[in-house]
Amino acid sequence: MTSRGKVCLAYSGGLEEDWDQVRSKATKLGASKMEIVDLRKEFVETMLFPAIQCNAQYEGRYLLGTSLARPIIARAQIKYVLFTKLVKMDISGVTQTKYLADFELAYQALSGGKISCLAPWRDPDFFQRFQGRNDLLAYAKKMGIPVTQTTAKPYSMDDNLAHCSYESGQLEDPSKPPPDDMWTRTDDPMTGPATPQFINIQFEKGIPVKVSSEGNGYTDSLELFIALNAIGKTHGVGRIDIVENRSLGGLKSRGCYDSPAMTILRLAHLDLEGLVLDGRVRSLRDQFVTHSYTELIYSGLYFSPEREFVENSLVFAQRRVNGEVKLRLYRGNCDIVGRSSETEKLYSEEESSMDSLVDFSPVDTKFWSDLYIAGFININAIRLKKYGLQNLEEI
Repeated sequence: MTSRGKVCLAYSGGLEEDWDQVRSKATKLGASKMEIVDLRKEFVETMLFPAIQCNAQYEGRYLLGTSLARPIIARAQIKYVLFTKLVKMDISGVTQTKYLADFELAYQALSGGKISCLAPWRDPDFFQRFQGRNDLLAYAKKMGIPVTQTTAKPYSMDDNLAHCSYESGQLEDPSKPPPDDMWTRTDDPMTGPATPQFINIQFEKGIPVKVSSEGNGYTDSLELFIALNAIGKTHGVGRIDIVENRSLGGLKSRGCYDSPAMTILRLAHLDLEGLVLDGRVRSLRDQFVTHSYTELIYSGLYFSPEREFVENSLVFAQRRVNGEVKLRLYRGNCDIVGRSSETEKLYSEEESSMDSLVDFSPVDTKFWSDLYIAGFININAIRLKKYGLQNLEEI
C-alpha cells in the first residue's frame, strides 16, 4: 500500500495496559508521537451516567458500552488533530459499516467537515490482501507485531470501563454457547461466593452519587463506578449473549457483553423511578426519550441536534429522581431488596395500604356517570396534588 501521510490513530488500549510497552510498540510500528489521555472520568460523567438516567438499552438487552465510548474517543482525537493541525484520521481497526459510520459521523460533526478519514477496509489494496481476522493475525505474526488474539481465540474484543464485548470466532455460530474462559469482566457465576453481598446506591437527579457496601463508601463518580465493576465481577453480574440488529444494512450480529457496573446501576435506577417518578412522565419518557436516545447512540448520532434535544428532555424528567436503593448480588443475580427517598413524597404507605381508605372511596370508581363525575376528578387529582406540592417546595 502506498503512504497516506501523517494520520491520527486511536489505540484501543485496555484498562490494565503496561503503557511503557505500548509506547515501545507504537515506536516499533512507526508512530512519530504518542499521547496518552485518561478519559475515564469524562466517560463516566458525560456518557455513562446520562445512559443510566435514560435507562438506555438497545433492543431490550445491550447496554451500549461500545457505542457510548466512541463519542469520547472521537472527541479526544479531534481535539488533538485540531491542535496539531493534522487533517487525516485513521479507523483501520474497524471493519463493519456501522463502526465506520459511528466514527466518521463524529469526526464530521466535531470538525465541521474539515477532517478526511482514512478507512483501510474500504481500500481495495487492503481488503483484497486481508480477507479477515485470520489474514491479519498471520501478518502480525510474520511481522512480529504483538497482539492478544490467537487463531484459537480470534475474538474481536472491545474493552472499556463500561464493558467488554466479544465477537467473531466460534461466536459467529449463534447456536453454540460462549466459552467459559472468554469472559474478562465477570467471574463465573456458578463458582461465585457462597454468601450474597449487599450494596446501597444513592441517586440525586437520577445520577448515582454514593455507593456503600460492607463498610466501604464511594462518592467520586469514577471511584464508585470502578467499585461497582469490581463487586459485580466477583458475583458474575452483567453477562449477556445476544443476536442484535445492526443499525445499517439490517445485518444481524451475535455479540456477548459483560457490563457489571452498568447492569447494577440501571437496575437500581429503574427501580427507584418506580418510587419517585410520576407515572405519566415516566411513560412519556420511556416512549420518546429512552427509545430515541438509545437509537441515536447506537446509530452513531451522539453529536447531533436531536440528541441534545432528547438529553435536555431527560434532564427535566430526572429532577426528582432522588433516593436510595438496596441490592443483593449473588451468583449472577442482582436483586432489589429495598428503596426509599427522604425528599420525594409521591408514594404514601397509608394511601396504598389495603387496610385504609384514605383519600379514596369505592364509589369514586363509577366516574363516568354524571352523579359520580367528581369521583373521576378526585382519583386523577391524587397524583396532580402531589405534583403541585412538589412545585410549591421549589418556590
